[in-house]
Amino acid sequence: MSIKSLSIRIDEKMLDKLHVVADYEARSANGQVIVLIRDCIEKYEKENGEIILGGGNNNQKNS
Repeated sequence: MSIKSLSIRIDEKMLDKLHVVADYEARSANGQVIVLIRDCIEKYEKENGEIILGGGNNNQKNS
């Protein structure tokens, strides 16, 4: 698995709050974002089935 970079635009107040949450959880802001994205994907897949990558249609589900 290769590591990719993602750049986002975020409001300064929201970023400051993210740093507070990340510090509380003993993570970097990057680590906290990774946890949030992972949790979001897990929730989606629990409700909709596994996301199957490849084959051109990333909306496929394994029902």
